Amino acid sequence: MDRRAKRELGDFLRTRRERIAPADVGLPAGPRRRTPGLRREEVAQLAFISTEYYTRLEQARAPHPSREVLAQVARALRLSDAERDHLHHLAGTPPGPPPGPSREVRQSIVDLLHRLPEAAVVVISATYEVIAWNELAAALLEDFSGLSRRDRNLIRRAFLGPYRNGRRLYGVSDADEFTRTSAQHLRAAAARYPDDPEVSGLVEELIAGSAEFARLWATHDVSARPTLCKTFEHPVVGPVSVNCDVLDIADRDQRVVIYTAAPGSPSEAALRLLSVVGTQRMGVSG
Repeated sequence: MDRRAKRELGDFLRTRRERIAPADVGLPAGPRRRTPGLRREEVAQLAFISTEYYTRLEQARAPHPSREVLAQVARALRLSDAERDHLHHLAGTPPGPPPGPSREVRQSIVDLLHRLPEAAVVVISATYEVIAWNELAAALLEDFSGLSRRDRNLIRRAFLGPYRNGRRLYGVSDADEFTRTSAQHLRAAAARYPDDPEVSGLVEELIAGSAEFARLWATHDVSARPTLCKTFEHPVVGPVSVNCDVLDIADRDQRVVIYTAAPGSPSEAALRLLSVVGTQRMGVSG
């Protein structure tokens, strides 16, 4: 890399770093943060590289970064696929296939979520991380904005907890079916992203922490039937029965999950009440 290319790379990293709020990656803002976005040491920690090396990258003083380092930095800075490719081109390393599941939700999908006020809608990644949601979904399930990325992963929550009132996954009626389906989907995702440390780390954590997951994983099943109806045991409004429809976003390897109640049903009335109550759960935690 020549000096000019290094400066371009450093400027690009700095601008990407400054646009990320600490809360976006589960970090406290702190009272004495003088610059916008993340600190260099925070990016380095998220990317599993030394602060000194990352600082040198931004200051155009570092040697040519490896493909592995670029992938780790791209993940830490939450780069889109286009930004990831641009990062590789700046570093003189042609981009390969996406190293892991995309977490970037298209703006049109985010807009769709908020245009469905009578439906509870979430977007999940290939590893079952909730990466977008609307207000009714937060009221029906949980206020995901108050959770870290780790705690927003539904498959981790289903197998490892925490459980609310002894019920796993928000007291949903098809919890056993969900565990089977999610294990099968995760196996397929692991095959699509064999080099992603987050995917392999999640699988290892689940195998070590859940005998049930280990048993399901050992079956090597990858096909799953969708669950069309389910009931949530909500701590404020009681049971809420919903239809469950899933839309695939193929280019992002994501799914939009839409929960709706039958018109005129008690569950429809419960959802309307939740739209008023919102996430003010009367002291009930997830």
